[in-house]
Amino acid sequence: MEQTLSIIKPDAVQKNVIGKIIERFESNGLRIAAIKKIWLSKADAKKFYIIHKERPFYNDLINFMVSGPVVVMVLEGENAVTKNRDLMGATNPKEAKPGTIRADFADSIDANAVHGSDSLENAKTEIAFFFGKRAIF
Repeated sequence: MEQTLSIIKPDAVQKNVIGKIIERFESNGLRIAAIKKIWLSKADAKKFYIIHKERPFYNDLINFMVSGPVVVMVLEGENAVTKNRDLMGATNPKEAKPGTIRADFADSIDANAVHGSDSLENAKTEIAFFFGKRAIF
């Protein structure tokens, strides 16, 4: 049983589609093992996305992620990392397959509705960033 981190980003929270996105996960065999709604500080966003620090989009990403509250979740299930990434769709919603979360709820490559861990190793690090072991059921 794998675990992965999912973040419903500020654009999707503001559109009030949290429940619709969660339904996609649950109806596709992913269980929510932990969930919370938070507003990231700039320091937290910078620390979480440090892997992208040298990329040209880094500052825009940080500013976007602190622009409103997010919903952070630990998703659990068979092949959770891959399943979550398949459900999310391509980073650019214009390239995302129909029926994926980004195709249905994202507006742009910057405001792309969701984040998901890209590997099991990163999932462990990302989950630990937001949740202590006692908070995951």
